[in-house]
Amino acid sequence: MRIAVIDGQGGGIGKYIIEKLRKELPEEVEILALGTNALATAAMLKAGANEGASGENAVVFNAGRVDLIVGPISIVMANAMLGEVTPRMAEVVSSSAAPKILLPVTRGDIELAGYKSEPLPHLIEDLLTKIKERI
Repeated sequence: MRIAVIDGQGGGIGKYIIEKLRKELPEEVEILALGTNALATAAMLKAGANEGASGENAVVFNAGRVDLIVGPISIVMANAMLGEVTPRMAEVVSSSAAPKILLPVTRGDIELAGYKSEPLPHLIEDLLTKIKERI
């Protein structure tokens, strides 16, 4: 299985996801770090991703070549992460045939109705449970 972890800005959420995936998933699971910028990609690579790439073209090129996409919900929102998620990136990620497991973490003017605010570690645990169910 090949999992793409997509994140931007400093890559903190993606880094945390990858650290948890590395600890709990079989070694043969390949993790691809796709950062909206080089800083995010570097943080995710340091956390244990097998490979990494940065920028719009990296996300566009790889979104259809993975078995699962994970990251914050903002990766499917045009202009999210202070503009780092381009409209093309959001379109390609949301249109990818790969299943997506997204964390309900947003900044700015978007609120998710019905969502009960949880600490990030709890959200990551739920994400891991959902990934393990797919493997």
